[in-house]
Amino acid sequence: MTTLAVNTERRYVLGDNADYPVIASDIIYQGAAVGENGSGYSRPLQAGDPFQGFAEAKVDNSAGSAGDLDVHVKTRGRVQLAVAGATAVTANDRPVVYASDDNTFTLTASTNSPIGTVLRWISSGVAVVEFDAALASEIRLRVAGDA
Repeated sequence: MTTLAVNTERRYVLGDNADYPVIASDIIYQGAAVGENGSGYSRPLQAGDPFQGFAEAKVDNSAGSAGDLDVHVKTRGRVQLAVAGATAVTANDRPVVYASDDNTFTLTASTNSPIGTVLRWISSGVAVVEFDAALASEIRLRVAGDA
């Protein structure tokens, strides 16, 4: 590999968004937690999928082939979610929040996908979650290494 000898313009992607190709024959709804299926395609998150973010708009690839359409996701931020097990006491510890599907969130690890941490407790079972796809990936790898 050669080091630069002249100025080189780079194309930077700004913001906390990303676009990913969608699996065949599926629909990802706005607000859905999005996961990667192990073959490089996005789908409504299933337990164990690497978390990619939250869909910013509905993508209907129900009649398409894998990769025909892309889903635009918010990869990090803060969102209010119903989180099973979230209480005023646990919120102070910033526990990890997991997803078992595209709209079910819990403090139980099991085979679920980490998405972020509780930032603030709102009421019983409701919290503001600070989510981050890159950090969730690190948590997932760390937990797998501990197993």
